[in-house]
Amino acid sequence: MLFAGKGFRGTTTREIAEMAKVNEALIFRHFQTKEDLYWAVIEHKCRERQSSPLIERLDRSDLSLAEVFYAVALDYLRSRDGGAVLSRLLLFSALEHHELSERFFRTHMAGFYEGAARYIRRQIQAGRLRETDELLAARAFWGMLVYHVLLQELFGGKHYQAFEIEDVSRKLVDIWLGGMLPQSACLARQESSPALERAASKVESRN
Repeated sequence: MLFAGKGFRGTTTREIAEMAKVNEALIFRHFQTKEDLYWAVIEHKCRERQSSPLIERLDRSDLSLAEVFYAVALDYLRSRDGGAVLSRLLLFSALEHHELSERFFRTHMAGFYEGAARYIRRQIQAGRLRETDELLAARAFWGMLVYHVLLQELFGGKHYQAFEIEDVSRKLVDIWLGGMLPQSACLARQESSPALERAASKVESRN
């Protein structure tokens, strides 16, 4: 894909027309501007790999904290597996055309962060997570997942070490919960058998 390889500014509509074997005028019959075309490509890639914001639906289930975050991590990583094209499009948009990057965040990412933040706030109020800024906690959780995808798919990490998505989901959730559980819960967790192993098995059995 030209946009993913050369970026927004580096790709011309003439090149796109030549690759698609159509007249350049036909492109502008469907898209008023190159920005509209670029956004349509991003939207298409997002629909291909759409991951629904599970966390608020899971909040109404009988799953434990570990099970909820494991299910969300697994869903996200599975939806982004092999997603180098979308990652490149988004990085190019952030570097070259900031308006498109902001539009992507508002349209596709803000809901994930806000939903996770609301869930985390409810768990803090219930005493199951320690007191902290819920939005920053949500960003920390999603940040681990997003950065793992970038390293593996965009920066070539998968050529050095392959990971099982289930194992990555389990370990990243374990790391995140290690910093988010109240101190008393952390001590109990250290003295007990690995609860997240059981949570992962329970979530997997439901899929």
